[in-house]
Amino acid sequence: MNYKFILFFIFIGVLFPHGVSQDTVDAMANASLKDYVYFGAEHMVTGYDHILFLIGVLFFLTNYFDIFKFITTFTIAHCITLVFATFLGITANAYLIDAVIAFSVIYKGFENLEGFKKWFSINPPNLLLMVFVFGLIHGFGLSTKLQEIAMQNNINLSLPQILSFNVGVELGQVLVLLIVFPLLSMLRGRFFMMISKLSNWGLVIAGLLLFFYQLNSFFTEDTHSHSDHNNHHHHSH
Repeated sequence: MNYKFILFFIFIGVLFPHGVSQDTVDAMANASLKDYVYFGAEHMVTGYDHILFLIGVLFFLTNYFDIFKFITTFTIAHCITLVFATFLGITANAYLIDAVIAFSVIYKGFENLEGFKKWFSINPPNLLLMVFVFGLIHGFGLSTKLQEIAMQNNINLSLPQILSFNVGVELGQVLVLLIVFPLLSMLRGRFFMMISKLSNWGLVIAGLLLFFYQLNSFFTEDTHSHSDHNNHHHHSH
């Protein structure tokens, strides 16, 4: 059944949360603007947390205007934080940002399951607003990753480089949508309600696994950093 493709896509995201290959990190040292476009596209296409969120947003949308409206809102939002946060050098811990991005996946799966009505007897927040808010967070995650890679190569990112990376992200997103939307369309049939429950519970579970993975990585990194600091302090004496 076609839903197996969606479930496979959801859970492979848990195994491979987004990233950029080491070759790409190394190549950025002497990269052209065209290379930055490629880096951005690679990051989006391998950014399973971003893709899982987009699957959640698109899941019940069949009207092309609605699809355009929500995708445009998400795109504008992540462009804002990607470009401005990178240009201004605003960053945060990548694990914490990725944990919030994982939460956005949980949120969308939960909302698609009508969790707000069933569990809390309330209507969910305005979806377009939430897509915009989460889009800002996803963009900040992209910015943080780009700045992290640039720092590894001692690169001061210029505006053309940032914009080129952003163009690549958008091209990558278009490619993802060209794959995801036809797959979702194939699901709409006799067993769609059952498939939607399975798939959206898959989103919730995948989001939870990613969320705790990122938090564990944050605290593990923090512990190692503290240990390294203590060792350095001890050896200095």
